Amino acid sequence: MINNDSAKSPIIERDTNHTPPRTFRSFFIGRPLSTADAPHQTIGKAVGLAVFASDALSSTAYATQEILGVIAAAGTIAYGYLFPISIAIITLLAIVTISYEQTIHAYPGGGGAYIVARDNLGELPAQTAGAALLTDYILTVSVSVSSGVAQIISAYPDLFEYRVWIAVAAVFLIMLINLRGVKESGTAFAIPTYFFVVVMVFTVGYGLFRFFTGSLGMVIDPPHFEAHHVISVITPFILLHAFANGTTALTGVEAISNGITAFKEPRSKNAGITLIWMSLILGSLFLGLSFLTGKVQAVFSEEETVISQLARTIFDGRGVLYYMLISGTTVILIMAANTAFADFPRLGALHAGDGFLPRQLTYRGSRLVYSRGIMTLAVIASFLIIIFQASVTRLIPLYAIGVFLSFTLSQAGMARRWWKIGHLQAGEEIVEPGSVLKFEKGWQYRMVINGFGAVCTAIVMVVFAVTKFKEGAWVVLILTPILVTIFFSIHHHYKNVANNLSLDNFGAIPPHQTRHRIIIPISGVHQGSLAALRYARMLSDDVTAVHVAIEPAEAEKVKKKWELWGEGTRMVMLNSPYRLFLEPLLEYITEISERRQPGETLTIVVPEFISNNLLGSALHTNTADLLRSQLKRQEGVVIINVPYQLREHTH
Repeated sequence: MINNDSAKSPIIERDTNHTPPRTFRSFFIGRPLSTADAPHQTIGKAVGLAVFASDALSSTAYATQEILGVIAAAGTIAYGYLFPISIAIITLLAIVTISYEQTIHAYPGGGGAYIVARDNLGELPAQTAGAALLTDYILTVSVSVSSGVAQIISAYPDLFEYRVWIAVAAVFLIMLINLRGVKESGTAFAIPTYFFVVVMVFTVGYGLFRFFTGSLGMVIDPPHFEAHHVISVITPFILLHAFANGTTALTGVEAISNGITAFKEPRSKNAGITLIWMSLILGSLFLGLSFLTGKVQAVFSEEETVISQLARTIFDGRGVLYYMLISGTTVILIMAANTAFADFPRLGALHAGDGFLPRQLTYRGSRLVYSRGIMTLAVIASFLIIIFQASVTRLIPLYAIGVFLSFTLSQAGMARRWWKIGHLQAGEEIVEPGSVLKFEKGWQYRMVINGFGAVCTAIVMVVFAVTKFKEGAWVVLILTPILVTIFFSIHHHYKNVANNLSLDNFGAIPPHQTRHRIIIPISGVHQGSLAALRYARMLSDDVTAVHVAIEPAEAEKVKKKWELWGEGTRMVMLNSPYRLFLEPLLEYITEISERRQPGETLTIVVPEFISNNLLGSALHTNTADLLRSQLKRQEGVVIINVPYQLREHTH
């Protein structure tokens, strides 16, 4: 039991008036925001569409091209399959959208697949979903930025050799904007997003008008396409491969369910409406682009994108409208990374809050965003861009498996949730970490929707894994289990720390120590070591100075000075014939520690020189840090640094 003999410990609350000063950093990311500003940093539906839908909307720029990349080797017959494959993908989009719309209302606190799987399927599926989503967000940044740069290269081929560094610069620009906060980054990205939507709708609409009036021709001077092997017959496997490639159009659909907390109240309603808007725009544009691509017979090419070929065919060359579309597409593709920058830090914070990632990811920066997660994402994504040389085709195989794995786990979790709700009595409630379960009519209907969606997305995931295995999908299939293992290792560490620090069953507060023994390592007798000695004598009368004698002449000087200045404190001279310093000292401390009496504390008081410049610090051996690194695992030993400020004299 806890000792409550004494009066309750007084607790005094006071507010600090300290305001962070304006710095050079503030110029880039803005003035610091107080915690009270958090409600004012939420966003509405219009800005939410720009923040969370840019990833999904941007996929219209490359999803059709990725389908074409698989079937193009079949020649002109391939164009007959392009539109039907796109319709199948849109059907899947509708299923996933309905499922996530239900998730948004069921889990208004956000978290998407991770929270749904955690509450309904258990920790292992939850961490698997989390690992898949975190990987997906990293790849979202790499793929979307690389695709945006590819649009620039299509218009300005001379920039091809600089594509990697342009992409990395774009990633860090988006990082900087996101560090300014959700509201500011959303406002900054809203205009380009709507510019893209308007220009793309006009392009598709004008293209369809020209087709139905018979004035739309074929692509003039298409880029060179050389198939590695000619396909004489389009087999079911090839169709499945093309379908899997095209499902990249669905990436980003889950983003809104992960970021519900960024929306203004009523959060669920606003997030749900934004999701439906996004899916309608995405589906319409994707179908229109696929239809027109087949009619103008655009060619798959790394040198010129399908969007570029479509635009110059629809607008009869590279005029103003062409460059408006290319610039709008480039910006939305680069901005698609913003969805990941909005969601990755939130998901990372959820994992960290549950103890599966470093706790530092839960800390919000000066602009009320998870700044450490934002910077982590930028660094890893830039690394991938450099490794894969900003190639969309090389990055895509790594991309969609994680998305569909999270889709599958989310919908399976929702199906399980509806099953639990169906077995509750009217008026009965179950409070779970992410939501409250109450009986609802029509649970069977909702369970069937989510269950069917889980089956569909699971099939797509398997198809993607099989068809893209040799192209690099194996990396994700290996990486996800590794990440999950790391998550559980981190969790095990935090649980172990919590158990060690827990006050549950702690018992009585231990009595004050009855004896305090002090050891002071002395390298020389000077003002710094005497300051440490004075402090040590304030703590205890049992003080021992220790000097490691490496050079006999120097040791003799220390003896004479200590006899004069040591204030009667005993000194132990440790002779070190092999000129070792740390090892003899640690051996002596260990020996004294092992001979401690019950209730005795051993404290090492270390004089530490503090210099006001880097050069001065570099010129001194930091004994305190060396001792701390060696002794911090030794139970019952306390290390205290006694700083001595060195006054630098200018001449």
